[in-house]
Amino acid sequence: MLGKATQFLSNVKGELEKVTWPTRKDTYASTLVVISLVMAVAVFLWVVDSALSTLIRLLLR
Repeated sequence: MLGKATQFLSNVKGELEKVTWPTRKDTYASTLVVISLVMAVAVFLWVVDSALSTLIRLLLR
């Protein structure tokens, strides 16, 4: 059992050494894209929510 766990961890280490990790610049750029898209979707949903709320309020009068 311990041999299998040791072999597994050895394989994990070997696979992690093969990974091409992103640079700090790439990570920063990707983070900015994600934050920008989240903000754009939030504004869009806010506009749609406000419009639908106003429409429903007008219909219920």
